[in-house]
Amino acid sequence: MASLNPLNTNLDLRKAKHLLRRATFNYTKEQLDTFIGMSATDAVNRLTNNAPYIVTEPYDPLPTSAPDGFWTSSTEHPNTFDGQGRKRSHITAWWWHNALNQVSLKYKLSFFLHTSFTVAKDNGVGLSPFFFDHLRLLDFYALGNIKTLAKKITLDNGMLDYLDNTQNNKNNPNENYAREYLELFTILKGEQIGEGNYTNYTEVDIQQAAKVFSGFKKQWDRNGDIDPDTNLPMGYINVGQHDTNDKTFSSAFNNHVITGRDTAETIFDELDDFVEMVFNQPETAKSYCRKLYRYFVKSEISSVAETDIIEPLSQIMINNDYEILPVITTLLSSEHFYDADDSDSSDNIIGAIIKSPLQLLSEVISIFNVTYPNPETEQLYFFRNFFQWYIHGSYFKASGMPFFDPDSVAGYPAYYQEPGFDRNWFSSNTIIGRYELIQDLLTKNNIYTDLDTVLFVENKIDPDAAKDPNTLVSGIADLLFPESIDTDRINYFKTFLIEDSNDYYWTGAWLQYINTHSENDKNTVKTRLDALISALVNAAEFQLM
Repeated sequence: MASLNPLNTNLDLRKAKHLLRRATFNYTKEQLDTFIGMSATDAVNRLTNNAPYIVTEPYDPLPTSAPDGFWTSSTEHPNTFDGQGRKRSHITAWWWHNALNQVSLKYKLSFFLHTSFTVAKDNGVGLSPFFFDHLRLLDFYALGNIKTLAKKITLDNGMLDYLDNTQNNKNNPNENYAREYLELFTILKGEQIGEGNYTNYTEVDIQQAAKVFSGFKKQWDRNGDIDPDTNLPMGYINVGQHDTNDKTFSSAFNNHVITGRDTAETIFDELDDFVEMVFNQPETAKSYCRKLYRYFVKSEISSVAETDIIEPLSQIMINNDYEILPVITTLLSSEHFYDADDSDSSDNIIGAIIKSPLQLLSEVISIFNVTYPNPETEQLYFFRNFFQWYIHGSYFKASGMPFFDPDSVAGYPAYYQEPGFDRNWFSSNTIIGRYELIQDLLTKNNIYTDLDTVLFVENKIDPDAAKDPNTLVSGIADLLFPESIDTDRINYFKTFLIEDSNDYYWTGAWLQYINTHSENDKNTVKTRLDALISALVNAAEFQLM
């Protein structure tokens, strides 16, 4: 039996690692020390803070002679600025820096919403300010209400462009957005039971939905309509291009009729009626709960998990009118999440997900306290050299995760494509990109980072224990890996410290450095620690969470 009952023991190191990895992009020893000993409920509640942005907006340091600077807050028309692709990469840099430096569920849930309401930043979302508004919309509702977001997203300028709804008119309907809204964003397809009938909706429902969405247009200058709830620019309604007739849906929606409207104000009511109709279907809540389960728990949903986890979670979602937090706090506080509801060793949850390239990057940067250029004082080095050229243009591309730019509206295959799911992150094309990350951070000068493995050991591992290569390897592995490692694995990793020598080789070198702190002695131990850390990060155990 799978159980949503709250975990009845406090978090130990193993469970704290599990929660911190799954719920945040900030993974540090200091945070682990904070969460160890807390109840699961208290720990999760601590993560639900909605802190303001650390860096409020992105910055374009180019052209160097007269930087476009904070162009997203400019009153100029969005098409005034050149380098829109570069600027969109700077927006992802801005988002990632905020996500990395806050210990909050907000950004994990924001990225979850990106996988649920997908746009591709370089393939149809339009000019960079619209992408910036789109990410802020996801952030705004990350700890809020999915149903409300499902209404707001329709007037999001980036989404209006990405799925062509700005071209959807009463006399020339475009069904692209309506189709994806049902198939991918909300209720999802069920089993096809007939021609044009997908159980949860039909082709007729797509046609009727397109009529509901007709006349919703992109606001090109961002200076027009502002959403009163989010304070973000939004699209507008062209009343003359909206289908004002009644919309009759299929038996999948109990032949529901939405009354057509003919004023801007009442057409919003028509949209509300449609969204309420879709979200009144129990299958819509189940679709989101299955997505949340695959994102936070594991890819495979057993029949037991479907009955004992998905169904009660979906009822919690319905009972709370699609507020996210009651669902996610229940899930992340549960016995099931911590694998404490059964003794089946073949059905583990801890260590059951392959890290995305985003998670891998964020963990390496945070656990090793890798320094990188400050986005507020070293904009050129942060936005261009470190992020655009290396992280965005090299690492993410090589590791198979075009950042906020999936190949299709379905999103990243790791989150939806059966049977592989997260195993899609690993392939012969992406493994080298993942494995080169740690080496690049240790050796590349042109990305302006500093990963000091000696300082890491001094600050994060008991200094006395560090002189013994066995306890040193074990101590670092306990921080990095989901589970403890056995003697054979310790002996394997130890070879990177002692090579063909005995343990006293490392002990002598470490004590020599501790006694002198000379540059030569530091270089001696650093060479060995760099090799050890590289091996640990690229080990199979660290690829899992």
